[in-house]
Amino acid sequence: MELFYFMVFGALGAVVAALELSKTSKDRINTSSAFNSFKNNYLLVYSLMMAGDWLQGPYVYYLYSTYGFGKGEIGQLFIAGFGSSMLFGTIVGSLADKQGRRRACVTYCITYILSCITKHSPEYKVLMVGRVLGGIATSLLFSAFESWLVAEHNKRGFEQQWLSLTFSKAIFLGNGLVAILSGLFGNLLVDSLSLGPVAPFDAAACFLAIGMAIILSSWTENFGDTSDNKDLLTQFRGAAVAIASDEKIALLGAIQSLFEGSMYTFVFLWTPALSPNDEEIPHGFIFATFMLASMLGSSLASRLMARSSPRVESYMQIVFVISSVSLLLPIVTNFLVAPSKVKGGSISFAGCLQLLGFCTFEACVGIFWPSIMKMRSQYIPEEARSTIMNFFRIPLNIFVCIVLYNVDAFPITVMFGMCSIFLFVASILQRRLMAISDKPKIENWSAMKERDPEAEPLNE
Repeated sequence: MELFYFMVFGALGAVVAALELSKTSKDRINTSSAFNSFKNNYLLVYSLMMAGDWLQGPYVYYLYSTYGFGKGEIGQLFIAGFGSSMLFGTIVGSLADKQGRRRACVTYCITYILSCITKHSPEYKVLMVGRVLGGIATSLLFSAFESWLVAEHNKRGFEQQWLSLTFSKAIFLGNGLVAILSGLFGNLLVDSLSLGPVAPFDAAACFLAIGMAIILSSWTENFGDTSDNKDLLTQFRGAAVAIASDEKIALLGAIQSLFEGSMYTFVFLWTPALSPNDEEIPHGFIFATFMLASMLGSSLASRLMARSSPRVESYMQIVFVISSVSLLLPIVTNFLVAPSKVKGGSISFAGCLQLLGFCTFEACVGIFWPSIMKMRSQYIPEEARSTIMNFFRIPLNIFVCIVLYNVDAFPITVMFGMCSIFLFVASILQRRLMAISDKPKIENWSAMKERDPEAEPLNE
């Protein structure tokens, strides 16, 4: 492995350590022991849930290929996962608000464990069922847990600013440290112990089971809308009215879809971008480097959110612009650096420049997650939180399915250019959100009902 990879990893590690060790009282939030206990319990559960997710990611494609499936069949399986998340996400989100967020979190564990079990079968139909279950679980992972946390935090009377501390720590651990450790653990199971490509899925199921036991033993239930006379269709209508009637919610949904769509597209593009001539690159080590860059971003986010200024709506404009520029690097290097004609070998000079840009993008991802969580906690109404959050994922999943289906139809530079444009548009929308963030809501739910008599008010 080339020295360059170690230098990048070491530099990022040193910066993360320096940021964490140099925090002053201005960068820290004074909290109560009761909150710390609550926060640590949630962080433990969230880390176990993310371990169950991260362990599977690097080996899904590899497992399918060992079963003898081609690129087209594997692509269909991936599309089924995103399509399932799109179709069933809003339904499970509404059920989480109605039937309870704790119950939804348990459902996530059970659904994902069943998805892991299907990986033992080489039958295409069984694997397809597993992808559908995985799509449903993904929708619950990115809505039910956050909805439970926000509601429980407010129910226990903790200060609103403390919520940002939990968000930043959850991303630092769950999307950073746990991701790195999961990658190393998966590599140990598959390569060092030679347990086969199914082993990480079995390990993931074990972590999910442990997390589910903690949820059942220590979490209390909370709900969104508990009215008895509201069916799923009415909940959907109410969520749609909320998005259409409040520009801040609509902007937030658009920003989230644009950024996450670019992020998921980047996941498919970074490998061919760094090895256009089949250069030998250490995928696992690069993945760990990206996760370390994400930890750097979440560490910066925790400092920013601990202070009253700058506001999250303000600094996210800069983050989106930086992320847009970072994904332009493959296009710039394509024009400025002469492409190598040699097949194989080590990473090229253009690849090194792109890797630095991709690490910058991952740092922006690390800032994005806790920041978008904080904005969602401020702007999305509690009564339909899970439903609205899954509404946001519909355009995201449509976009990713289209990209997956047409991944070979466009040059890679066109795909990166499209992502860069989306991120720049997100910065413009973020600027608009900043401009209207202090304005009170023009309409309340009573006014909405007068305009749409069939839409039940969310607060009853």
